Amino acid sequence: MRFRIYAVLSLLAAPLLAQPAYPPAFKDARVETYGKVGTTDLRLWIFGESDPASRKPAIVFFFGGGWNSGTPAQFEKQARHFASRGMVAILADYRVRSRHGVPAVECVRDAKSALAWVRQNAPRLGVDPRRIAASGGSAGGHLAACTGTVGGFGSDERPNALILFNPACALAPIEGWQPGSGMADLGARRLGVEAREISPAHHVGPHTPPTLILHGKADATVPYASAVAFEAAMKKAARPCKLVGYDGAGHGFFNAGEHFRSTLAEADAFLVTLGWIKP
Repeated sequence: MRFRIYAVLSLLAAPLLAQPAYPPAFKDARVETYGKVGTTDLRLWIFGESDPASRKPAIVFFFGGGWNSGTPAQFEKQARHFASRGMVAILADYRVRSRHGVPAVECVRDAKSALAWVRQNAPRLGVDPRRIAASGGSAGGHLAACTGTVGGFGSDERPNALILFNPACALAPIEGWQPGSGMADLGARRLGVEAREISPAHHVGPHTPPTLILHGKADATVPYASAVAFEAAMKKAARPCKLVGYDGAGHGFFNAGEHFRSTLAEADAFLVTLGWIKP
């Protein structure tokens, strides 16, 4: 049981599927620095045409890797797709344990800082500040979810929509989700704070934006039941939430083969429903 709990919290510190190299290099992306911590520059890679005279919806992606590793290139294909659909698509870097020696709470701070920077710079970037989505997979899905739920940690800016791929959105016991005993202590060591403090499901409220969750039903790292618990918290708060489960799909399923195409189509349709992009 203790191994299972650790797996839930660490979100597979090993890479999700085959991770591209770090740091990433994109010939056709614009690079901006959204923050600096010590000697570390925190960067964003921006895809899509930016016209301040005609502001567009934006989507900010956070990569997965257990808050330990990973690369913004994980969501390159999704970013290029949404840029081709008329959005400004952004890949965000953030500090992780293997490179910067930080716990998960510092990843949360960086994600919140990135979102705040995008909104503050929206006029220059040609972004509509009322149409900014946060997205990510696994630990990156957790970070995106935190921007839409958890207050404090440097910023209370919220996205206007969430698109989450097998996200860790319940890090502590909650109604409908009981991962086991001893979780709080383990979480405090690994996360940098008590698990509940940065557990998105525990902070759902009227401020939480419309959310789409795409989750494998055979995910042994972030169990599907935790996504169901988050969906229940959203329904209880009367917030729009759509959970799409994929039979037989495990962790990191969204970037391979037919699952890549089907999850991208779901995300695209969700944004069409919001009126952000055309059918």
